[in-house]
Amino acid sequence: MDKQAQVLDLLETAVTSMGGSMRTGQQEMVKHVVEALEEETHLLVQAGTGTGKSMGYLIPALAHAQTSAKPVIVSTATLALQSQIVGRDVPRLLESLKGKLSRPMDVALLKGRSNYLCQYKLGGGYPDDNEGTLFEMDAPAAPAGQMFSPLAAEVLKLRDWADKTDTGDRDELIPGVSDKAWKQVSVSAMECLGSQKCPMADECFSEMARARASEADVVITNHALLAVSAFEGLSVLPDFEVAIIDEAHELQDRVTSSVSGALSARTVLTAAGGAKRHCGVNVDELTKATARLEKSLTGVPTGLLEQGLREDMGIALNDIVEQARLVLALSKPEANAPADGGRQTARSQMQAIMDDAIRMLEAEERREVLYTSRPREFVEGRGYVETDDSQPATLNVAPLSVAGKLREGLFDGRTVVLTSATLAIGSQFDAVAGSLGLMGQGAPSWTGIDVGSPFDYPKQGILYVAKHLPKPGRQLAAETLDEIEELISASGGGALALFTSKRSAEEAAAILREKLDVKILCQGDASMKSLVADFSAERDTCLFGTMTLWQGVDVPGDSCRLVIIDKIPFPRPDDPISKARTEDVAKHGGNGFMQVSATHAAIRLAQGAGRLIRSVQDKGVVAVLDSRMATARYGSFLKSSLPPMWPTTDKKVITGVLTRLKPEA
Repeated sequence: MDKQAQVLDLLETAVTSMGGSMRTGQQEMVKHVVEALEEETHLLVQAGTGTGKSMGYLIPALAHAQTSAKPVIVSTATLALQSQIVGRDVPRLLESLKGKLSRPMDVALLKGRSNYLCQYKLGGGYPDDNEGTLFEMDAPAAPAGQMFSPLAAEVLKLRDWADKTDTGDRDELIPGVSDKAWKQVSVSAMECLGSQKCPMADECFSEMARARASEADVVITNHALLAVSAFEGLSVLPDFEVAIIDEAHELQDRVTSSVSGALSARTVLTAAGGAKRHCGVNVDELTKATARLEKSLTGVPTGLLEQGLREDMGIALNDIVEQARLVLALSKPEANAPADGGRQTARSQMQAIMDDAIRMLEAEERREVLYTSRPREFVEGRGYVETDDSQPATLNVAPLSVAGKLREGLFDGRTVVLTSATLAIGSQFDAVAGSLGLMGQGAPSWTGIDVGSPFDYPKQGILYVAKHLPKPGRQLAAETLDEIEELISASGGGALALFTSKRSAEEAAAILREKLDVKILCQGDASMKSLVADFSAERDTCLFGTMTLWQGVDVPGDSCRLVIIDKIPFPRPDDPISKARTEDVAKHGGNGFMQVSATHAAIRLAQGAGRLIRSVQDKGVVAVLDSRMATARYGSFLKSSLPPMWPTTDKKVITGVLTRLKPEA
């Protein structure tokens, strides 16, 4: 029996054991993944909703790992999906394949260091720079007549959990704790003392996870760790020859975010204070350089620095680099000095300051983007807005492209399978492939395949474009609100309304709660998990939200019979990275708008529309309330990314359909 037949036999065993039925698309996916792993070629697989994508790559991964000397890496976009695969998908799959694999398979979970509890920090090995923590306390109860603060109570809870947990993984603590509390018991990779110096290295949960991963057959990780491995060459992952990237449409953005840097006067002063306090170093000159940086960033408009650094910014950054280098030299511990968490934290902060400043000074040679940003604050009636330009800005640096680094750090010398429900636009994979380093001179060869979906989209779904509405602006138009009201009235609820801004979602929810006799939930009212659970459980409830909901909702059945999209999800016009990438494409003779903005919008639009049909029984309407989908030249390009639903611009037809879709009808 050849390899493909063997793996297809495993697939049939698993599907039958779980009470499912074989799907053509899933079988096709398995065949192509096996072929790619056998022939060591890169593969892009678009597997539509309902295909069974996870099993489509996990079974070939397990089969390949049986005879491989190195683990197969599976990377996901989010920690939540990572945990779902390890906590639900893999155990069910291994149980179903008992006796069918040549040996027991070991699947390990690996996250970044800050996701694990640090025993040394919990025991007081690091200084406490915050009030209200309890490292000094041995007693589990507060003094008589006194109450612990909420933060102190959470830290006590973590201390108790540390004695019980086998993994130290934050996600295994239920119910969880606040980010502020978790920070009291965790360290970043830079803050970590390292296994050679840490007195509690033998009990380190992060080191245990890495050790398990090094011995595993399959390692489930995330795009952030993959980015660190590819860009910085650090051995955060076990040595591997095969990687499978799930939710690959997210890879470019996740990698960009993971390897971006930021510098402000406040961050430099924080690092300087730590060096003075924990290393006894004089930081007066660094403080003066920081004041010059703050002055240079005051009044600078928020956004892309198209001309690069101004002279005064460059001078301040050079001074900061020199002073940070001096602080690091003076604070270096002696060869046999005992472990010192405070010194390590201070030095790691100073090293990060110096590294980011150097990147910014060398941005042009490195082909990196420089831009300024300011903190956002909530303003009544306006939502979250950035503080005005009179305030000092934060200086940011990000890669103009991640393609070259991914080509070198991920694809070179390995076999990589990339998969998602939304990788192609029309039948073309070139846009995503190009963004990840698989196009252009010297690019490795690859194959793209769309295995389709088991759903009958023309019969199950209708795509309605509100052609009569005015072109959307920055504000939510009254006509758009009226349209949403009419559609939800016709459907009797069961609507997932996706907005391109938090402000629009909150405004629409507030106004329509007064007008509609249905329950409307809004992102931010509660945790995302509980909102989606309530939306799923109550068939006439509506859920309004922003980008998290465009990709994170899986609600089959009539609880989600209407998906409303307020406007085409183009990047914000002032998004500095998109703007820089658009200008770079145009500079090289391409169409920057189509290659960057329209491609981004097409992928996001497909993700949003994909929330509607989640099972073969589902029926409903996707309503796009942006007339440009019907009138602009790029409208057909955007539509080509969507599932092939039956299209219409006739509102009477849609309200009639929605009325008939009401559960009581």
